[in-house]
Amino acid sequence: MKLFAGNSNRQLAESVAKYLGLSVGRANVRRFADDEIFVELQENVRGEDVFVLQSTSRPANDHLMEMLIMIDAFRRSSARRITAVLPYFGYARQDRRAQGRTPISAKLVANLITEAGANRVLTLDLHAGQIQGFFDIPTDNLYAVPVMGRDIRAKYKDLNSLTIVSPDVGGVVRARALAKRLDDSLLAVVDKRRERPGESEVMNVIGEVRDMNCFLVDDIVDSGGTLCNAADAIREKGARSVTAYITHGVLSGGAVARIEASALTELVITDSIQPTPEVVAARKIRVLPITDLIGEAIARTAHEQSVSSLFD
Repeated sequence: MKLFAGNSNRQLAESVAKYLGLSVGRANVRRFADDEIFVELQENVRGEDVFVLQSTSRPANDHLMEMLIMIDAFRRSSARRITAVLPYFGYARQDRRAQGRTPISAKLVANLITEAGANRVLTLDLHAGQIQGFFDIPTDNLYAVPVMGRDIRAKYKDLNSLTIVSPDVGGVVRARALAKRLDDSLLAVVDKRRERPGESEVMNVIGEVRDMNCFLVDDIVDSGGTLCNAADAIREKGARSVTAYITHGVLSGGAVARIEASALTELVITDSIQPTPEVVAARKIRVLPITDLIGEAIARTAHEQSVSSLFD
Protein backbone atom coordinates (compact mmCIF):
# COMPACT_ATOMS: atom_id res chain seq x y z
CA MET A 1 0.00 0.00 0.00
CA LYS A 2 1.20 3.50 -0.87
CA LEU A 3 -0.35 6.89 -0.10
CA PHE A 4 0.18 9.87 -2.39
CA ALA A 5 -1.23 13.37 -2.27
CA GLY A 6 -1.66 16.42 -4.45
CA ASN A 7 -1.34 19.98 -3.23
CA SER A 8 -4.87 20.54 -1.89
CA ASN A 9 -4.48 19.19 1.66
CA ARG A 10 -0.92 18.18 2.46
CA GLN A 11 -1.50 18.55 6.22
CA LEU A 12 -4.23 15.91 6.23
CA ALA A 13 -2.18 13.63 3.97
CA GLU A 14 0.80 13.79 6.33
CA SER A 15 -1.44 13.07 9.34
CA VAL A 16 -3.11 10.11 7.63
CA ALA A 17 0.25 8.71 6.54
CA LYS A 18 1.49 8.91 10.13
CA TYR A 19 -1.67 7.11 11.33
CA LEU A 20 -0.99 4.33 8.81
CA GLY A 21 2.71 4.11 9.69
CA LEU A 22 3.68 5.28 6.22
CA SER A 23 5.25 8.30 4.60
CA VAL A 24 3.55 10.23 1.79
CA GLY A 25 4.75 8.89 -1.54
CA ARG A 26 7.27 10.96 -3.48
CA ALA A 27 5.72 12.68 -6.49
CA ASN A 28 6.63 15.91 -8.21
CA VAL A 29 3.41 17.86 -8.90
CA ARG A 30 4.31 21.14 -10.54
CA ARG A 31 3.27 23.59 -13.21
CA PHE A 32 4.85 24.78 -16.42
CA ALA A 33 5.08 28.51 -17.16
CA ASP A 34 1.58 28.49 -18.68
CA ASP A 35 0.15 26.77 -15.54
CA GLU A 36 -0.12 23.39 -17.27
CA ILE A 37 0.09 20.68 -14.59
CA PHE A 38 2.87 18.09 -14.73
CA VAL A 39 3.22 15.02 -12.51
CA GLU A 40 6.29 12.82 -12.14
CA LEU A 41 6.20 9.83 -9.79
CA GLN A 42 9.53 9.50 -8.02
CA GLU A 43 9.14 5.95 -6.75
CA ASN A 44 8.00 2.59 -8.10
CA VAL A 45 4.26 1.81 -7.88
CA ARG A 46 4.13 -1.30 -10.08
CA GLY A 47 1.78 -3.83 -8.50
CA GLU A 48 1.03 -1.52 -5.55
CA ASP A 49 -2.30 -0.68 -3.93
CA VAL A 50 -2.22 3.12 -4.40
CA PHE A 51 -4.32 5.71 -2.56
CA VAL A 52 -4.24 9.30 -3.82
CA LEU A 53 -5.62 11.85 -1.34
CA GLN A 54 -6.89 15.08 -2.85
CA SER A 55 -9.78 17.40 -1.96
CA THR A 56 -11.27 19.27 -4.91
CA SER A 57 -11.30 22.46 -2.86
CA ARG A 58 -10.39 25.96 -3.95
CA PRO A 59 -8.98 26.32 -6.60
CA ALA A 60 -11.29 23.43 -7.44
CA ASN A 61 -10.38 23.01 -11.10
CA ASP A 62 -6.62 22.99 -10.45
CA HIS A 63 -6.94 20.41 -7.69
CA LEU A 64 -9.29 18.28 -9.77
CA MET A 65 -6.84 18.25 -12.68
CA GLU A 66 -3.95 17.40 -10.35
CA MET A 67 -5.85 14.35 -9.14
CA LEU A 68 -6.85 13.21 -12.64
CA ILE A 69 -3.29 13.52 -13.95
CA MET A 70 -1.88 11.69 -10.90
CA ILE A 71 -4.38 8.85 -11.40
CA ASP A 72 -3.36 8.59 -15.06
CA ALA A 73 0.31 8.48 -14.02
CA PHE A 74 -0.39 5.62 -11.57
CA ARG A 75 -2.37 3.69 -14.20
CA ARG A 76 0.39 4.04 -16.79
CA SER A 77 2.94 2.99 -14.15
CA SER A 78 1.11 -0.34 -13.62
CA ALA A 79 -0.32 0.24 -10.14
CA ARG A 80 -2.44 -2.78 -9.15
CA ARG A 81 -5.33 -0.72 -7.78
CA ILE A 82 -5.94 3.03 -7.55
CA THR A 83 -8.26 4.53 -4.95
CA ALA A 84 -9.19 8.19 -5.23
CA VAL A 85 -9.57 9.55 -1.68
CA LEU A 86 -11.60 12.76 -1.81
CA PRO A 87 -12.22 14.13 1.69
CA TYR A 88 -14.17 16.91 -0.06
CA PHE A 89 -15.92 16.26 -3.38
CA GLY A 90 -16.23 19.82 -4.63
CA TYR A 91 -18.79 19.49 -7.43
CA ALA A 92 -21.33 17.61 -5.31
CA ARG A 93 -23.79 20.53 -5.16
CA GLN A 94 -24.35 20.24 -8.91
CA ASP A 95 -26.07 16.87 -8.58
CA ARG A 96 -29.26 17.55 -10.58
CA ARG A 97 -30.81 19.88 -13.13
CA ALA A 98 -32.56 22.41 -10.91
CA GLN A 99 -33.64 24.34 -14.02
CA GLY A 100 -33.44 24.00 -17.79
CA ARG A 101 -30.24 24.17 -19.84
CA THR A 102 -27.91 23.38 -16.93
CA PRO A 103 -25.35 20.56 -16.49
CA ILE A 104 -25.09 17.81 -13.91
CA SER A 105 -21.45 18.53 -13.13
CA ALA A 106 -21.18 15.99 -10.31
CA LYS A 107 -21.84 13.20 -12.83
CA LEU A 108 -19.31 14.70 -15.26
CA VAL A 109 -16.60 14.76 -12.57
CA ALA A 110 -17.47 11.18 -11.57
CA ASN A 111 -16.98 10.13 -15.20
CA LEU A 112 -13.64 11.94 -15.40
CA ILE A 113 -12.32 10.20 -12.27
CA THR A 114 -13.43 6.80 -13.59
CA GLU A 115 -12.03 7.36 -17.09
CA ALA A 116 -8.71 8.60 -15.68
CA GLY A 117 -8.20 5.12 -14.23
CA ALA A 118 -9.45 5.08 -10.63
CA ASN A 119 -10.66 1.66 -9.47
CA ARG A 120 -12.60 2.91 -6.45
CA VAL A 121 -13.50 6.12 -4.61
CA LEU A 122 -13.40 6.97 -0.92
CA THR A 123 -15.08 10.23 0.06
CA LEU A 124 -16.67 12.01 3.03
CA ASP A 125 -20.21 13.36 3.52
CA LEU A 126 -21.36 13.76 -0.06
CA HIS A 127 -23.81 16.64 -0.44
CA ALA A 128 -26.33 14.16 -1.86
CA GLY A 129 -26.06 10.45 -1.16
CA GLN A 130 -27.24 9.48 -4.65
CA ILE A 131 -23.94 10.80 -6.09
CA GLN A 132 -22.49 7.41 -5.13
CA GLY A 133 -24.51 6.07 -8.05
CA PHE A 134 -22.85 8.52 -10.45
CA PHE A 135 -19.67 6.44 -10.24
CA ASP A 136 -19.40 3.19 -12.19
CA ILE A 137 -16.79 1.96 -9.71
CA PRO A 138 -17.13 1.02 -6.01
CA THR A 139 -17.64 4.14 -3.87
CA ASP A 140 -17.52 4.45 -0.08
CA ASN A 141 -19.15 7.53 1.42
CA LEU A 142 -17.85 8.12 4.95
CA TYR A 143 -19.77 10.10 7.57
CA ALA A 144 -18.43 12.70 9.99
CA VAL A 145 -21.40 12.33 12.37
CA PRO A 146 -19.62 9.80 14.67
CA VAL A 147 -16.62 12.16 15.00
CA MET A 148 -18.94 15.08 15.74
CA GLY A 149 -20.92 13.03 18.26
CA ARG A 150 -17.80 12.08 20.22
CA ASP A 151 -16.68 15.72 20.28
CA ILE A 152 -20.04 16.93 21.58
CA ARG A 153 -20.12 14.22 24.26
CA ALA A 154 -16.63 15.22 25.40
CA LYS A 155 -17.58 18.89 25.78
CA TYR A 156 -21.21 18.77 26.95
CA LYS A 157 -22.03 16.40 29.78
CA ASP A 158 -25.72 17.36 30.08
CA LEU A 159 -27.19 15.80 26.95
CA ASN A 160 -30.72 16.56 28.17
CA SER A 161 -30.19 20.24 27.39
CA LEU A 162 -29.25 19.62 23.73
CA THR A 163 -31.28 20.12 20.57
CA ILE A 164 -29.85 19.06 17.21
CA VAL A 165 -30.96 21.39 14.44
CA SER A 166 -31.01 20.89 10.67
CA PRO A 167 -30.61 24.19 8.77
CA ASP A 168 -33.04 22.94 6.10
CA VAL A 169 -35.45 20.10 5.40
CA GLY A 170 -32.90 18.29 3.21
CA GLY A 171 -30.49 17.81 6.11
CA VAL A 172 -32.95 16.15 8.51
CA VAL A 173 -31.49 12.66 7.98
CA ARG A 174 -28.01 13.86 8.98
CA ALA A 175 -29.36 15.75 12.00
CA ARG A 176 -31.43 12.74 13.11
CA ALA A 177 -28.37 10.48 12.89
CA LEU A 178 -26.44 12.82 15.19
CA ALA A 179 -29.37 13.16 17.60
CA LYS A 180 -29.64 9.36 17.81
CA ARG A 181 -25.95 9.09 18.77
CA LEU A 182 -26.53 11.64 21.54
CA ASP A 183 -29.09 9.55 23.45
CA ASP A 184 -31.96 10.58 21.13
CA SER A 185 -31.60 14.31 21.73
CA LEU A 186 -34.38 16.63 20.61
CA LEU A 187 -34.54 17.47 16.90
CA ALA A 188 -35.48 20.77 15.25
CA VAL A 189 -35.58 22.03 11.65
CA VAL A 190 -35.15 25.51 10.20
CA ASP A 191 -37.67 26.09 7.43
CA LYS A 192 -36.34 28.59 4.90
CA ARG A 193 -37.17 29.99 1.49
CA ARG A 194 -34.37 30.61 -0.99
CA GLU A 195 -35.12 33.60 -3.22
CA ARG A 196 -32.01 33.22 -5.42
CA PRO A 197 -28.77 31.13 -5.41
CA GLY A 198 -26.50 32.00 -2.49
CA GLU A 199 -29.21 33.83 -0.53
CA SER A 200 -31.78 32.49 1.91
CA GLU A 201 -34.56 33.84 4.06
CA VAL A 202 -35.38 32.03 7.29
CA MET A 203 -39.11 31.53 7.74
CA ASN A 204 -39.63 29.42 10.85
CA VAL A 205 -38.01 27.09 13.39
CA ILE A 206 -39.85 23.79 13.84
CA GLY A 207 -39.08 22.11 17.16
CA GLU A 208 -38.17 22.96 20.75
CA VAL A 209 -35.14 25.26 21.08
CA ARG A 210 -36.03 27.60 23.97
CA ASP A 211 -33.49 27.41 26.82
CA MET A 212 -31.60 24.67 24.95
CA ASN A 213 -28.01 24.41 23.73
CA CYS A 214 -28.60 24.04 19.99
CA PHE A 215 -26.27 22.35 17.52
CA LEU A 216 -26.70 23.08 13.83
CA VAL A 217 -25.34 20.23 11.69
CA ASP A 218 -24.75 20.33 7.94
CA ASP A 219 -22.32 19.08 5.29
CA ILE A 220 -21.07 22.36 3.73
CA VAL A 221 -20.66 25.97 4.87
CA ASP A 222 -19.73 28.20 1.93
CA SER A 223 -20.67 31.88 2.18
CA GLY A 224 -22.07 31.33 5.69
CA GLY A 225 -25.25 33.28 4.98
CA THR A 226 -27.67 30.39 5.51
CA LEU A 227 -25.87 29.31 8.68
CA CYS A 228 -25.85 32.79 10.21
CA ASN A 229 -29.52 33.36 9.35
CA ALA A 230 -30.42 30.05 10.96
CA ALA A 231 -28.42 30.94 14.10
CA ASP A 232 -30.23 34.29 14.33
CA ALA A 233 -33.64 32.61 14.04
CA ILE A 234 -32.79 30.02 16.70
CA ARG A 235 -31.53 32.72 19.07
CA GLU A 236 -34.75 34.71 18.53
CA LYS A 237 -36.68 31.61 19.62
CA GLY A 238 -34.89 31.70 22.98
CA ALA A 239 -32.01 29.25 22.54
CA ARG A 240 -29.33 29.39 25.23
CA SER A 241 -26.50 28.94 22.70
CA VAL A 242 -26.04 27.99 19.04
CA THR A 243 -23.04 25.94 17.88
CA ALA A 244 -22.59 24.68 14.32
CA TYR A 245 -20.91 21.40 13.34
CA ILE A 246 -20.18 21.38 9.60
CA THR A 247 -18.15 18.76 7.72
CA HIS A 248 -16.69 20.87 4.91
CA GLY A 249 -15.57 24.41 5.69
CA VAL A 250 -15.46 25.98 2.21
CA LEU A 251 -15.79 29.47 3.76
CA SER A 252 -15.49 31.54 0.59
CA GLY A 253 -15.59 35.31 0.23
CA GLY A 254 -16.27 37.08 3.52
CA ALA A 255 -17.56 33.97 5.27
CA VAL A 256 -15.04 34.03 8.13
CA ALA A 257 -15.85 37.65 9.01
CA ARG A 258 -19.55 36.83 8.76
CA ILE A 259 -19.17 33.91 11.16
CA GLU A 260 -17.15 36.02 13.62
CA ALA A 261 -19.92 38.67 13.71
CA SER A 262 -22.78 36.16 13.92
CA ALA A 263 -24.91 34.83 16.76
CA LEU A 264 -23.01 31.55 16.64
CA THR A 265 -21.14 30.56 19.78
CA GLU A 266 -18.76 28.41 17.77
CA LEU A 267 -18.36 26.89 14.32
CA VAL A 268 -16.69 23.47 14.27
CA ILE A 269 -15.43 22.22 10.89
CA THR A 270 -13.35 19.20 9.94
CA ASP A 271 -10.04 19.43 8.12
CA SER A 272 -11.43 17.80 4.96
CA ILE A 273 -10.43 21.14 3.40
CA GLN A 274 -7.08 22.51 4.54
CA PRO A 275 -7.83 25.51 6.82
CA THR A 276 -6.56 28.86 5.61
CA PRO A 277 -4.54 31.13 7.95
CA GLU A 278 -7.68 33.28 8.30
CA VAL A 279 -9.70 30.28 9.47
CA VAL A 280 -6.97 29.19 11.91
CA ALA A 281 -6.85 32.69 13.40
CA ALA A 282 -10.64 33.04 13.73
CA ARG A 283 -11.86 33.20 17.31
CA LYS A 284 -15.16 31.38 16.70
CA ILE A 285 -13.91 28.62 14.37
CA ARG A 286 -12.43 25.34 15.58
CA VAL A 287 -11.03 22.56 13.36
CA LEU A 288 -11.93 18.95 14.19
CA PRO A 289 -9.40 16.40 12.83
CA ILE A 290 -10.67 13.48 10.73
CA THR A 291 -7.29 11.75 10.45
CA ASP A 292 -8.42 8.63 12.31
CA LEU A 293 -11.59 8.27 10.23
CA ILE A 294 -9.83 8.61 6.85
CA GLY A 295 -6.84 6.57 7.96
CA GLU A 296 -8.94 3.70 9.30
CA ALA A 297 -11.08 3.65 6.15
CA ILE A 298 -7.95 3.45 3.97
CA ALA A 299 -6.51 0.65 6.12
CA ARG A 300 -9.73 -1.35 5.94
CA THR A 301 -9.97 -0.87 2.19
CA ALA A 302 -6.39 -2.05 1.74
CA HIS A 303 -7.03 -5.15 3.86
CA GLU A 304 -10.42 -5.89 2.23
CA GLN A 305 -12.29 -5.30 5.49
CA SER A 306 -15.67 -3.69 6.10
CA VAL A 307 -15.77 0.11 5.93
CA SER A 308 -19.47 0.44 6.80
CA SER A 309 -18.80 -1.17 10.20
CA LEU A 310 -16.99 2.06 11.15
CA PHE A 311 -20.44 3.58 11.72
CA ASP A 312 -22.11 0.77 13.66
